[in-house]
Amino acid sequence: MNKLIKVCGMRQAENIRAVEALGIDMMGFIFYPKSPRFVQELPAYMPTSAQRVGVFVNETEQAIMACAERYGLNYVQLHGQESPDFCKTLQAQGMKVMKALSIGRSKDLDNGLAYEGVCDYLLFDTLCEQHGGSGKQFDWELLNQYRGSTPFLLSGGIDAGSVRALRAIRHEQLAGFDINSRFEQQPGLKDMESIKAFLNDLQRKK
Repeated sequence: MNKLIKVCGMRQAENIRAVEALGIDMMGFIFYPKSPRFVQELPAYMPTSAQRVGVFVNETEQAIMACAERYGLNYVQLHGQESPDFCKTLQAQGMKVMKALSIGRSKDLDNGLAYEGVCDYLLFDTLCEQHGGSGKQFDWELLNQYRGSTPFLLSGGIDAGSVRALRAIRHEQLAGFDINSRFEQQPGLKDMESIKAFLNDLQRKK
């Protein structure tokens, strides 16, 4: 199953290095102070082969661009109420943009249509009180209702036992999977063996 794999919530240099060595495509760094995975300072090692994704919540354009320069970000992932125009502004400055949308019912998928042409990817996450990181799944059957042309990553509650369900998703715009809290020893520290097992199961031929 040839899909992008993004591991989010990274923080520690050696953990970053080890996860990158598994061949993942994207690595997420959270710049939202209320998150338990908040990155306060530049890690001693940052990925060189995996794409660096900075996660922001209702942050200013200036703060995002300053952070992008300091951390060498390839993408910005927006998890708040950022408008399509805001995404377009970041794209105009050379940033690749991923817009996260909270999904609780099929109607929520329609919100992605407003971001056509101003985002490189959408990220469908589980509707919750906080801005992502709930560790819970929404009903993935709802994805069949998405009619947009922007490719998306699926997030929210994916764990080692999700492989069969992930394999069953056939949407042509499904670009990849975003994993985080279900693969941790503690917030910001990923469990290598569980990620490795997940990747092996996902890539194994039926």
